[in-house]
Amino acid sequence: MSYRAIYTYAWDIAEEGVHVFAERVRNLGLDTVTLAGSYHAGKFLRPQGRSGKVYFPEDGTVYFKNDPTHYGAIKPVPNSMLAHRDVLRELTDNQNAQTNVWLVLLHNTLLGSRHPEATVTNAFGDHYIYNLCPSAPAARDYAIGLARDVTENYAVAGISLETPGFLPYTHGFHHEFALNAPNRWLDCLLGLCFCDHCLHGAAQAGIDAKRLRAQVAKDIGAFLETDLDFPPDMAEAFWIADMRSNGDLKSLLDWRCTVVTSLVGEIRKSVRRDVDVAVIPSVARPTSGAWYEGSDLAALAESAGIVEACFYEPGVDRIRADLFDVKRRLDGRGRLRGILRPAYPDLTKRSEIVAAVRALAENGVNEIAFYNWGHLRSANIAWIGEAIRLLDRCS
Repeated sequence: MSYRAIYTYAWDIAEEGVHVFAERVRNLGLDTVTLAGSYHAGKFLRPQGRSGKVYFPEDGTVYFKNDPTHYGAIKPVPNSMLAHRDVLRELTDNQNAQTNVWLVLLHNTLLGSRHPEATVTNAFGDHYIYNLCPSAPAARDYAIGLARDVTENYAVAGISLETPGFLPYTHGFHHEFALNAPNRWLDCLLGLCFCDHCLHGAAQAGIDAKRLRAQVAKDIGAFLETDLDFPPDMAEAFWIADMRSNGDLKSLLDWRCTVVTSLVGEIRKSVRRDVDVAVIPSVARPTSGAWYEGSDLAALAESAGIVEACFYEPGVDRIRADLFDVKRRLDGRGRLRGILRPAYPDLTKRSEIVAAVRALAENGVNEIAFYNWGHLRSANIAWIGEAIRLLDRCS
């Protein structure tokens, strides 16, 4: 299928009206609406907002009518909007654009709070309730059920899977706070999961994760007892040295990739064969940092079929560099899509978004999405149309 998409939320479409919104999308030269089907909390400034400019989504809810038979211990919570309106159903019934559903899988504070036994757990036993752990059977069942549910009950053309893995320590919760300077070494150690499910799975893979947990706790504790702040280059060097010298740490990070790849593979097998399955591999910049989250780009491309990379970079040269690296890692496996932000803090001029689209197209990436309708000013939206017209002329 062709994929020239706009990311958006149900509340923005509801204000605009589905028919009017879909027409505006088509007039831009786009053919797909990628709608958030499950999402987390936020505080969003909306230039396109009609009934207010600042919006607070309901945390951890789904924006489609779910079938409880698809789920086990962890079940989705429907958004209150569904009591009077099903925007996803209206979209799939509309003929002006095809519908792709964007599923935020394991980044869910509401469900993590209700099921802490299925969340990422650090070396001290602290539960990160914003991140369901991909090695926890209940969390995996939830993610698979979510994808199967929405694809069986709605005529969607595809799904884009976000946060299928282990989130970094510094991403995911409201008002994150510390009175010491952050550094990569500390953040990476704090982000490792040692929940019972990870300890068991790692042990089966021959990894002494219990020893590693004790070492990580000791190292973090010792650092927090000092008055040291590591400069960024030193912290990066310390983290790389740990990965090189500690065999269990390296093996654990490699094993995490098999956990996430297998989850995505199970999702691919569980949904309709005619549905495209894409993986948004990382919250990191550049995309190569995905490995920490358990995202092996090449393995995910083979497992799902499509990698949908966020080229969220300030300038075309950085986008081209990230694209070069992503293509190198994929080495021809699967299809590659690109997501661009045609606004601050990335592409802040019309010429920049046009150049970014050209750069993707010239490197074989013709499936492109733009993020995110409600956040964009009218001028930014108009730039999308100009960029797509250029893409059509180049095709």
